Amino acid sequence: MRKYIFIFAFFILQVQQIYADNNGHNIPDSIFSDSTQLPEKRCGKHLKNSFLDRLYDIAKDFSRIDTNYIEPQHYNYAFMLQNTNTYEIYRLQTGRNMTVTFKPDLSVKFGPYFGWRWIFLGYTLDVSHIGGSNNKHEFDVSLYSNQIGLDVFYRTSGNDYHISNLTLDKKDNTRNIDGAPFSGLKSSIRGFNLYYITNHHKFSYPAAYSQSTCQRISAGSLLFGIGFTSQKLSVDWGALAETMNKYLGKELTETVFDSSLVKGEVNYDDLALQVGYGYNWVFARNCLFNASLSLALAYKHSSGDSDHRNFTFHDFNFDNFNIDGVSRFGIVWNNTKWYIGSSAILHAYNYHKSNFYTNTVFGSLNFYIGFNFGHKKS
Repeated sequence: MRKYIFIFAFFILQVQQIYADNNGHNIPDSIFSDSTQLPEKRCGKHLKNSFLDRLYDIAKDFSRIDTNYIEPQHYNYAFMLQNTNTYEIYRLQTGRNMTVTFKPDLSVKFGPYFGWRWIFLGYTLDVSHIGGSNNKHEFDVSLYSNQIGLDVFYRTSGNDYHISNLTLDKKDNTRNIDGAPFSGLKSSIRGFNLYYITNHHKFSYPAAYSQSTCQRISAGSLLFGIGFTSQKLSVDWGALAETMNKYLGKELTETVFDSSLVKGEVNYDDLALQVGYGYNWVFARNCLFNASLSLALAYKHSSGDSDHRNFTFHDFNFDNFNIDGVSRFGIVWNNTKWYIGSSAILHAYNYHKSNFYTNTVFGSLNFYIGFNFGHKKS
């Protein structure tokens, strides 16, 4: 079955990107102060004109980059071929200290991308599911500018989950179940992360992840942001018991499995405040390695239900705080004309309650090669 992803990366987040990529040529200093267009016949207009001049000067200074550290983009267009590999994992633990980890098959996609300044359009073919059926849906967009970054994501589970690992409190041998197919997990997650880059004059996220600038001297920056996530998770414990019976035997399953646990659902909204740090290491000419990590203090409001006869619905209704995280890694060679590299982004979310725990990790690994063309007019 052919799958495709449409990625629309439109950098209209702020005026600074225009200034950085064009080194200020597209924003003349007289844009607000041309006396031929704003005659000073009235005091009010003069004051308004002066106020706009000051606002523009502040915005331009705020958006300015240090060209000793960051080289702006010199081209209008870009073409790129990219391989995207998506990854996700769900780790669940019950009150009886049974921990099970689920993973789907890796999704491998290839496709071309075409860019014009801050617009990037692409198409990818999921070669890992050609000729097969899978109802998984994925949509990921990351926008990078000098000052602000944005991640938007939406995922729903497919039908290709496997039990990657199962551990029991009694340390029984459970290797026979590793890799067993499991269709009793349903999930969806959607949300966004918005963050601000403090040292945007010298540190460039686009240099590492969108190849629209080049980092010339190593630099780092603190990152501050907010995030919102909404996740739904449903586990059919009865189906898991049947799978354990098949691969581990009925005797062991009855010993360790809580037979009264039939089905569980967890729905939660997550609002988080983030703080992190990113560093661009220029380890050779035209070569850059980036690593960044952001931790989030997340306030989760959740609701759910369970057919477990030993506790009530109230067990799934609670407010609490957890620590989540986002990490990014990128390595690229870019001589402003040609570029080749790889990047990865991982999201981690945690959910805790007295009788249930889940950890969700998802992300993507990209490999790309491309070139810029259509030199900008100076």
